[in-house]
Amino acid sequence: SPLVCWSMTKIYTLEEVAKHNSVDDCWVVVDGKIYDVTAFLPEHPGGKKVVVSQSGKDASQKFHALHDKGVLEKYGKDLYIGDVASKIPGGKKINKFQIIGEQMKTDNAFGAGIPYGDPNWYQDWNSPYYNDSHRRFRKYIREFTEKEIMPYTHEWDEAKQFPKELFKKLADAQLLGFCAGAPWPSEYAGETLAGGTVKIEEYDHFHELIFGDEISRCGSGGVLWGLFGGLSIGLPPVLRFGSKFLQDKVGKGCLSGEKVICLAITEPYAGSDVANLTTTAVKTADGKHYIVNGEKKWITNGVFADYFTTAVRTGGPGMKGVSMLLIERTFPGVTTRQMKCSGVWPSGTTYITFEDVKVPVENLIGKENKGFRYIMLNFNSERLAISIQASRFARVCLEEAIKHAYRRKTFGKRLIDHPVIRMKIAHMARQAEATHAWLENIVYQMNTMTYEEQQVRLGGPIALLKAQTTITFEYCAREAAQIFGGLAYTRGGQGEKVERLYREVRAFAIPAGSEEIMLDLGVRQAMRFAKL
Repeated sequence: SPLVCWSMTKIYTLEEVAKHNSVDDCWVVVDGKIYDVTAFLPEHPGGKKVVVSQSGKDASQKFHALHDKGVLEKYGKDLYIGDVASKIPGGKKINKFQIIGEQMKTDNAFGAGIPYGDPNWYQDWNSPYYNDSHRRFRKYIREFTEKEIMPYTHEWDEAKQFPKELFKKLADAQLLGFCAGAPWPSEYAGETLAGGTVKIEEYDHFHELIFGDEISRCGSGGVLWGLFGGLSIGLPPVLRFGSKFLQDKVGKGCLSGEKVICLAITEPYAGSDVANLTTTAVKTADGKHYIVNGEKKWITNGVFADYFTTAVRTGGPGMKGVSMLLIERTFPGVTTRQMKCSGVWPSGTTYITFEDVKVPVENLIGKENKGFRYIMLNFNSERLAISIQASRFARVCLEEAIKHAYRRKTFGKRLIDHPVIRMKIAHMARQAEATHAWLENIVYQMNTMTYEEQQVRLGGPIALLKAQTTITFEYCAREAAQIFGGLAYTRGGQGEKVERLYREVRAFAIPAGSEEIMLDLGVRQAMRFAKL
C-alpha cells in the first residue's frame, strides 16, 4: 500500500514536541509524523486521557496496536503539522509491515508483499497466465480501488448504501464493461478499456479475474455486490440472448453508469430449484403483452434497479415452461422493498412483487420457453464471479490476521511468535493458495475453450470451485476471527474487515447454488461424462 504522505509543513525536534503534552495543547508522533490532536480529543472514541497520556512523545507502537492504517488516512491530513527532524531524513518513514513486505519483493513484485496477502504472481513468480496487459491493468484497478472505494467501505456498509455517483466514476474509468464478460462490449462500453491500459484485442478472462480480485480487497461483499452484483448477472443474458432492440435499450445506459439492472430469479419457494418457479407471464389475447404476477426474493440491487432480467413461467410445468423477460421499474404493478439481512447491506437485497404488470412482448429475452437454458448458461459466469470474490475474501482474512499477529502482543511476545498462531496461518495459507491455483486453471479453460465447449464441460468444475472457494472463505474468516479475538466481534476498528466478512460468509455459500447443490452437481456431471 502507498505510504500516507502529505506535503511537509515544518520540521520539529522531539524536544519541541515534548512541550505539547496537555489536554489544551496535545501533539503526538506516529511514524515520524506530528499531529496536533487537541481539537480532536473530544471526538476520540476511547476518551481524552488515553491520547493525552501519549502526548509529547512517539505514540507509534501504541497507535498501531489499537488502530488500522485507515484511521490515519481518514483523519491524519487535517491533523498533520510536520515531521520529526531526527526520525525522518527525506520526510519518509517505513512501517514494519512495509519492511516485512520489502523482504519478500523482487524488482518486478507488486503490492505490499505481506506473506500470502496476494496471489503468488504478485511476488514475481513465474506464471504461464499473465502478460504485460494484465500487469498494467492490475496497477490501474488497484489505484482506483484504493482511492475511490477502500477509504469509504466501512462508512458505506454501516449506512447500508453507497453514493450512486460511484457508478459514473466506474464508467468514466472504463471499468463497468468488465462486468459484461469477454469479448469487450465496445458498442455500449466504448473502445477504451481501463484508461487505455488494456487494448480491446488484449482483453480476456484473466482481466476479469484481476478486476474481481482487486476490487474484492475492499473486504465488503455488500459494497462489491452493490456496485456489480446486478450488472454482472443481469446484463449478460440481454447482451447474449436478447434482441438488438433490448440490447440498445439497456446496454449503453447500464455500462455508462446511468442505469442499473439486476437478475430476478429466486422466489420465496424456489431458489436453486429454478425449474419450479411460479411467477407467471400470461400473454394477452391480442398477443402484444405478457401479464406478469408473482414474487421474487433476495434479489441483489433490486431496490434501486431500473431493469429486472426476470425468470417467468410462460408455459407448462418444469424447465420447458420458463422464459426470461426484461421488466422495467416504470411499469405499473412493480413494487420493491429492501430486506433485512445478516450482511452485504449496501447491495440492496430486495423483495419484489409483480401485480398484473403489463410487459410488451418485445421485452422477451430470446425465445419463449427457452429461458431455463439461458439461466443455466448464465450460472457459470455468476458462480465464477462469486468464486473470485470468495477467494480474495479468504486472502483478505489471512492478510489481516498476519498483520494483526505482528502487532499484537500476549504473554510478553507477539502473536506471530506463538506456534499455535503460526499453525492457524499456515492452514489458512495452504487453502488460499490451493484454491487460487484451481481458480486460475478454470479461468484458463474459459480463455481457451469456445463458449459452447465451456457450457458443456465447465459447469461441474465451476460448481465444485464455488464450493471450494466459499468453504475456504469460511475457514479463513473463522480462523482470522480467532486470531483477532474480541476485535473481530466489534464493528469498525482493527477487526473491521474480519468482522464484516465473517458475517457475510453465508451470502457467498448459499446464493447461485448452495455448497451442497454445487458439490452434488460437480459429481453428477463428472459421472455423466465418464458414462459410469
